[in-house]
Amino acid sequence: MEVLLDTRRQRKLLILYLFIGTVAAQCSKPEAGENMVLTEESLLKNDFPESSEVTLECSNGYEKASGSGIMNCIDNKWTEPDLNCKKKDCGFPKAEPHMEFNISQGTLFGSVVTVTCEEGYQISGSSYKHCLPRGWFGKASCNIVTCSKPTEVENGEHSWKSDIKPEYQQTIHFTCKAGYTMLGNQTIQCTKTGKYDSEPPQCIGHRIRSSEETNTTPSTSKKEQNIETLNVNKDKGHAAVIISVVVVTIVLCLVAFFLNKFLMRRKGSYDTGEDLKPELLQFQSL
Repeated sequence: MEVLLDTRRQRKLLILYLFIGTVAAQCSKPEAGENMVLTEESLLKNDFPESSEVTLECSNGYEKASGSGIMNCIDNKWTEPDLNCKKKDCGFPKAEPHMEFNISQGTLFGSVVTVTCEEGYQISGSSYKHCLPRGWFGKASCNIVTCSKPTEVENGEHSWKSDIKPEYQQTIHFTCKAGYTMLGNQTIQCTKTGKYDSEPPQCIGHRIRSSEETNTTPSTSKKEQNIETLNVNKDKGHAAVIISVVVVTIVLCLVAFFLNKFLMRRKGSYDTGEDLKPELLQFQSL
């Protein structure tokens, strides 16, 4: 009877030992390697008993280069993963019209490229594109540069008749009305800065009168101009008379001066104030 009880006790101990051993034989939660993550299915598991299996996959921005990504629980340890991940390549970004890129940093995940536009175009949107897991991020476009509509020129006209603004390298032509002369450039061009290469010209001068206006009675302003001209001529005549009088006076003074000097010289030749010599007295009595 005692032998039978010992046999039953041994069986219970064996079963308990096997149970405890089975519970203890499991792995801890696996850790992913660099640039790797557990699949969603593996993340949902709570227990990892002996011989269990989990799968790894590449993280965002990376793609599988080689390997399966499977890890097994053996002797309470996970086998090394054989998965190799590499950065995704976004490739050369798609260019919009008149757009250019600087890809000196490359086109792999995490890279940044600079966006520029051709001469005469300006960027609208982001000036950078960033390589992210789903591809390039950053939207931009290149729009042509425009200048303000040309201003009206007094006594002249320009060739721009459109309601839209002139664009890069478009040229505006100017003309002046009859009787007016152009001062400045006949044409101006819209440049890459959004400004014209020069200021609009000016139309200066006087309008030519028609035959009807020529035959009509002079206007009040014309009469005033004639009166002013007569006054100027009159003043010029007075000035001429004064100048003539002054010249005549100067001439008369000079003539009087030289005549007086001549007379004084002649008087000195006959009346010198000297006594006559004796030998000449006889001629004096004669």
